[in-house]
Formats: sequence, C-alpha cells, structure tokens
Amino acid sequence: MDEKELTENEKKKEYLKSYRKALRREQRILDEIQCLRLDKMFPSIVQDGMPHGSSQEDLSGYAATLDEMIEDLKKERLEKVKIRKKIEQSIRNLEEEDEQEVLRLRYISGLKWEEVAVEMNLTRRRVTQIHGKALINFAM
Repeated sequence: MDEKELTENEKKKEYLKSYRKALRREQRILDEIQCLRLDKMFPSIVQDGMPHGSSQEDLSGYAATLDEMIEDLKKERLEKVKIRKKIEQSIRNLEEEDEQEVLRLRYISGLKWEEVAVEMNLTRRRVTQIHGKALINFAM
C-alpha cells in the first residue's frame, strides 16, 4: 500500500470514527447535566459548628445553566443523528455485504476487533482483511 492510499484510508477511518466521537460528546454533556442536578439537589454542607445564613438561593442561574446545557445536548443529538445517517448511507453503498457488516459493527456499534470476529463467525485476521478491502472500496 502506497503513502497516498495510507493517508486516504486514515481519513476514511477518522470519518467513520466521527459517529462514536459524537456519542462520547453527547455522553459528556449528559454527565455534566447529571452533575449539575446532583450538586443542586445535594449541596455540600458546612459542619463547622458556626451559624450560617440561609441556604436559600436564587435558582435563576442554575435554571439558565441547565437550559443552556439541555440546548447543547439537543444540538449534539441532532448532529449525531446526521453523522450516523451519512455514514450508514456510505456503508450501504459498498457492494460486499461482509465489508458493510465489518464497518457497521466496528464504527457504528463500536465493537472491538475480536467482538466483530465472533459476531461474524470469522477469525480476527480475516475481519481485518475485510476491513482493509472495505476501506479501499469505501467512498466518503
């Protein structure tokens, strides 16, 4: 495989990985929302024996931050759906079903090479061979 083909395959892999990256971004936003909610539900308690003011506080900042994060989540989910749709369409354009299945299991389902091999009832080596051929035939 020559240098040009190698860099082209790397670009294709990055494109295919973009869906899993979008999933991770979505999960990070969900985790941040969960932390924000937990922090508001269970604020830290100061137990130093000294009197403190009321713990009542204005919730407008919390609500605004939460709304902003939820909007970010909506945008990320929409972007994730668009990415998946484009990748799925590109995978369906491959002629060989085995190539389609390897790419789908690896990049959409996020399976490891060994798991793809088990799922397809093939050896790991055969799966990587199919993957290499699929990358050559794959069009972004």
